[in-house]
Amino acid sequence: MHDITLLQLIEDDIAPMQELLDLLQKESVALHGRDMAPLENILARKQSLIVLLEQQGLRRNNLLTSLGLSADRAGVEAVAAQSPNGGLILQQLDVISQLMQACQQLNETNGRIIQVQQHVTSNQIRILMGGDSPSLYDSRGSTSPLAKPRALSQV
Repeated sequence: MHDITLLQLIEDDIAPMQELLDLLQKESVALHGRDMAPLENILARKQSLIVLLEQQGLRRNNLLTSLGLSADRAGVEAVAAQSPNGGLILQQLDVISQLMQACQQLNETNGRIIQVQQHVTSNQIRILMGGDSPSLYDSRGSTSPLAKPRALSQV
């Protein structure tokens, strides 16, 4: 009985996890293209999927701990070892693990894209505000008047 419940809980995670992976891919495309319009909808949907997956993970963990097992792969393997559906349970768990790993890698890539874009934007703002300008020297070796930072609006 518990094995069927566990299998159902694992299978219930596959569709939301796949949708999360698809959203992360769409987010990556939007970030690369600096297309901010769809990002708000993507973020909202991602948050709701993460909440759903956390709730389902908690149910799975509660089931395993109620059986006196650890709430990790070893606990699932213990249930699978006692079940005629053990092979299917482990197969579906592997599907979830692969999807989770793909989501994590894509999320890290998206994070790096965001960091690069923040750095570029920061540099652009600094230039517009008249921040650090390159040191320029005249023929005598003294600092050129061009080296004095001025805001772009003062040019």
